[in-house]
Amino acid sequence: MHRHIIHLHISAFSIAVARVCEPRLRDRPVAVAPPQSERALVMSASSEARKEGVFKGMPIGNAIKLCPDLTVLPPNPGQTEKACKALSSMVARYTPVWEPSRPGHIYLDLTGTERLWGRAKDTGFHLRREIKGHLHLPGTVGVAGNKMVSSIASRIMPAQGVLDVDHGREAPFMAPLKVNMVPGIGRFRKKILLEELNIIRVRELVLLDMGRLKLIFGRQACLIHQRALGIDPTPVYPIPQKPMVSEEITLSQDENDDEKLMGALYRLVEKCSHRLRSRVLFPRKAGILIRYSDQKETRRQLKLPRLSFWDFDLYGPLEELFFKACERRVRVRFIKVWFRDFSYPNGQLSLFHDPSPDAEKKSHVVHALDRIRERYGEEAIKYGRAA
Repeated sequence: MHRHIIHLHISAFSIAVARVCEPRLRDRPVAVAPPQSERALVMSASSEARKEGVFKGMPIGNAIKLCPDLTVLPPNPGQTEKACKALSSMVARYTPVWEPSRPGHIYLDLTGTERLWGRAKDTGFHLRREIKGHLHLPGTVGVAGNKMVSSIASRIMPAQGVLDVDHGREAPFMAPLKVNMVPGIGRFRKKILLEELNIIRVRELVLLDMGRLKLIFGRQACLIHQRALGIDPTPVYPIPQKPMVSEEITLSQDENDDEKLMGALYRLVEKCSHRLRSRVLFPRKAGILIRYSDQKETRRQLKLPRLSFWDFDLYGPLEELFFKACERRVRVRFIKVWFRDFSYPNGQLSLFHDPSPDAEKKSHVVHALDRIRERYGEEAIKYGRAA
């Protein structure tokens, strides 16, 4: 059975998302770079900026000299992550076998879905229109029998459209392309091909015998030769779904007050522990993500000292982890807490690891709070520290 692989390509994804939120940025040269330093490197550049000579990895000071009209945006991982989730939920409706390679770039394996969706090319048109209509994100789509060719097709497709490479036409499709389009040919090897062998196009690379290819590419010679012919057996790898319970909060204003931050942290732990109890899950590991006002992030995780789903057992390790992670003197904007690697109850696992009367009293209080919230809502009652 022939494979049908789609590659969705949204160029400069973080900038495309920013333009949805701020239409004034459309058709302007835009770059993303960390703020407050001329030596910071460009993380992403719009097509308008690239036409002016700005490229990813260039010092932002040089970029501004090349393009005085350049609008520089700080990284906004929260905004990008939210857009990625929306894009993923839309893509997942077409096939369970999909793989994000990076933000705004997704492979879909549509093999065997013809009766449901029709031809892969038609599905590509429908997907692109749906993303443009609902998320207002522009994109190109490549359709082919493998991941590599579909990816290249989506990159060379002008403007917003769909390029379909028919089965058996992979080698002719690759032949007129420049050699740097073949994955695995970096700047150094490209220089050798151009300067020493005068090889510019893929069709010329294919004509080289294996001996010469091995001199240039070593052990990768056979792989490069296959890729130049448009051969790529790599499967689409779906994201492994690990069970996780998480909660997050974007603070109403950037905060550096420990008491307020601990209140927010406790609310997150409290919500997570309620969900853990409702599903009778005992996490072995926990983690925390802190995002600062300058959009920089810190992640930490730990192995929990005991199996428990009680607030009073889970909060202490997370509070300690928070202070280890939050070392910068910058206000905090966003906090996320998660629990994973669950142990399920069995006959040998007691719900009360601490048999003391105090622990039993606390558990009764927590159960009472759960019942109140189930009846009157999450905000009906809170601990003082979480108010």
